[in-house]
Amino acid sequence: MDKKIAVVTGANRGMGKAASEKLVTLNYHVIMVGRHEKEINEAANSLSAEAFVADVENEKDIEKLTNFISEKYNRLDVLINNAGIYMQEENLFSSKESDMKKTFEINTMGPYRLMKGLIPLMQKNGYGRVVNVSSGLGSFGGFSLTCPAYSVSKAALNMLTKLFSSAVDGKQVKVNSICPGWVKTDMGGPNASRSIEEGISGMIWAATLPEDGPNGGFFRDGKPLEW
Repeated sequence: MDKKIAVVTGANRGMGKAASEKLVTLNYHVIMVGRHEKEINEAANSLSAEAFVADVENEKDIEKLTNFISEKYNRLDVLINNAGIYMQEENLFSSKESDMKKTFEINTMGPYRLMKGLIPLMQKNGYGRVVNVSSGLGSFGGFSLTCPAYSVSKAALNMLTKLFSSAVDGKQVKVNSICPGWVKTDMGGPNASRSIEEGISGMIWAATLPEDGPNGGFFRDGKPLEW
């Protein structure tokens, strides 16, 4: 296949679907990943993309996805770890441990397993861009007591960005975190300050970085953020 191949998780709606659509217009072959079969198939069909049913919380699903890409394409050019969960809690001390574990499994362990399985394909073929969709709420200056599980999971995702970016060459393969800002999605709600188009701009920027672009950074709209 001549087209670059991209995987986008959480792609059935919101920013994941919009990022997939943008990559399709840029002539990427996009594999849209979602956990609901009907929704992800409909979304992929509407964009002339490929659907793959997988729940990033499920280790076996991620293993099936990585094996599928390895066996069918034997390469991957772009990975956008977009799938995530946000739980708002009223009080840190009354927050549920089960919520912390579930949020960490989806927001942190899912991207960890995907990067561990798919970055070697990028290295093998001499090109790759990994985009970890994080949040300013995961920074040490921007955390919130109302969403401790989310803040912890995104802080950990940022550390994974630093670790994996240090394990690649930084030229042919790059790993970065981005914060899309507060975006009008099902997660962000109707009062959010940014449109989906504004939110995905940094995702697409990081997914299409040139060889001299950054590696191992945290950005919003292409501008560096503090960890």
